This record gives sequence, C-alpha cells and structure tokens, in this order.
Amino acid sequence: MRLFNYLKKNRNDNFSQSGQDQFAYNLSGFDGNYLEIGAHDPIINSNTYNLEVKCRWKGLSIENDKSFKESWNKLNVRKNEVIWDDAFKINYSKLVKDKNFPDRFDYLSCDIEPAENTFNILKKIINSGLSFNYISFEHDKYNIGNKYEGLSIDFLNEFNYKVAITDVYSRRKKYKIYETWFVNSDINFLKTDYETWKNKFYKDERFDI
Repeated sequence: MRLFNYLKKNRNDNFSQSGQDQFAYNLSGFDGNYLEIGAHDPIINSNTYNLEVKCRWKGLSIENDKSFKESWNKLNVRKNEVIWDDAFKINYSKLVKDKNFPDRFDYLSCDIEPAENTFNILKKIINSGLSFNYISFEHDKYNIGNKYEGLSIDFLNEFNYKVAITDVYSRRKKYKIYETWFVNSDINFLKTDYETWKNKFYKDERFDI
C-alpha cells in the first residue's frame, strides 16, 4: 500500500526534471541502454525511471551517496543495477565489458555535485572510449555562470558531439538554466533551444510513448 500511494502521488509521470527521458526515448525508442552518473532517488527526478520501467531500457547507474540505497531497496521498482561507489574510482571500459554492454550507449546522464565534478567525470568517461547517442550534462549555469557549459561544449566538440538543446531549465523555472543536451555528430538533429523543444514534445511535462 505504501508503494501504491507513493506512485499514485507521482502519477503525472513527471519523474525527470526537464524531460531528459523523453528526449532519450524520442531519439532511441524502446530497448535502449543508458549509463547514469548520479542516480539519486529511484523515482523522484530520475532521468532513467521511465526508460527502464516503461521502455525496457537496460542500464548501469552509479551513486556514491548511500543514503539513497534504502529507497532503491525498499521500493523495489527498479531492476537495473546500481553501483554504490565513487564514480571517479571506476574503470568504465572494464565495467562496460564486464557487464556485457556495448561501447556505445544510447544515453549518458551526467549529474554529480558540484558542476566541476560533473565535468571531470564527463571527461573521464569520454576518454575511456565510450560513446553515446545523447548526453545530458548538468552545469548549473543559473547558479555559477557559464564556465562549465562552455568547457563541456569545447570538450565534447573535440569528440564529435554537437549541442542539441540549449538553455535547459528545471520544470517551469525558466530562470533556472542548468543543463545542455548533446548528441553524437552522426545523428541528424538540428540545434534548438529548450523552450522550443519543450513546447513541441514536452508541453504537458508528461512522459509520452
């Protein structure tokens, strides 16, 4: 009953903050795969809940804050593996090989605090040889300025990624621009701003298959 009430309270399916899951699904459809750096809660603000539970995606999540572990174990609605460890201590090329994932994932969700750490783990993962169709990168521009937004763009351009969605803000807080979304350069997608994308694909802030 407790689990039912928890899910009922979140019945609008608004599990990601800004539709990161919707963008991933629109690009890759069903049966994709993800690497999630910063898993946090299994449902609330999760970029991967809908992908796993509704779209049959497989994935690996990394989370160093073990205070979230109880929620993952108690709710038991997520089956994909969470690795409870420091993201910087992981050998990603070995991890992916050991877990039988391909070198190219559909989605990388990159969000650990602060933004400097998020940028450094992004570099570590890309330099490990992994590649992705789509990367959501949290730079917290609203709070600390555009330093890590600029660094991420310059870095990913060197590895054949392009900006897909600019000025991503959290829910309806248009002042809270905190992410940029990237796609691999071999994907046919024209750069647009988040407001335009949201009005077309995520207007009701509800994940839609």
